[in-house]
Amino acid sequence: QVQVVESGGGLVQPGGSLRLSCAASASTGSIDDMGWYRQAPGKQRELVATTTGGGKPTYAESAKGRFTISRDNAKNRVYLQMNSLNPEDTAVYYCNVVWYSRSWSRSDYWGQGTQVTVSS
Repeated sequence: QVQVVESGGGLVQPGGSLRLSCAASASTGSIDDMGWYRQAPGKQRELVATTTGGGKPTYAESAKGRFTISRDNAKNRVYLQMNSLNPEDTAVYYCNVVWYSRSWSRSDYWGQGTQVTVSS
């Protein structure tokens, strides 16, 4: 019912910036929360930032002051502006979408991931 596609990853030098984009679409039901998670090699997937249509965004402590999440509710798109990147930010970044069916049951959907590599 839901398609999630991320883009914007790539190779960047330490201190550089990247802007990730996520586009979601649902054939039925409704999309609620959208956010970004990441998974580095050998590590568990962790939250980076999330946002809702009307709520305040939330950030991982490591992302505060460097990353900014924004959302276009009308287009079901979410963005992650990442500044001051360091090698510890290297990971596959996944877009997470919270979807509700017409009967209001909840499901989580994930994009395929986009690779972010911070290296000199």
